[in-house]
Amino acid sequence: MVEVRKINGTVVYKSFEGGFWGLESFDGNYYVTDFPEQLKVVGEDITCIIKIDDDIVTFVSWGTPCMIVSFSTIYIEK
Repeated sequence: MVEVRKINGTVVYKSFEGGFWGLESFDGNYYVTDFPEQLKVVGEDITCIIKIDDDIVTFVSWGTPCMIVSFSTIYIEK
């Protein structure tokens, strides 16, 4: 089953399991299998459309595996 959703999240880098990039969101954590180079900035807030597919298999045991369909950066005053 394929699910498409729009999420707001913060870019994170996790150094375990060989290191990987992901998104932390209010509704959960997402392991992005094809993380775009231009988004690899820890702490960057983004909004994106993701595709979650039950057929995505990874060795990373963190977050929900997904692919980014489209994205934009957003500014949140902290």
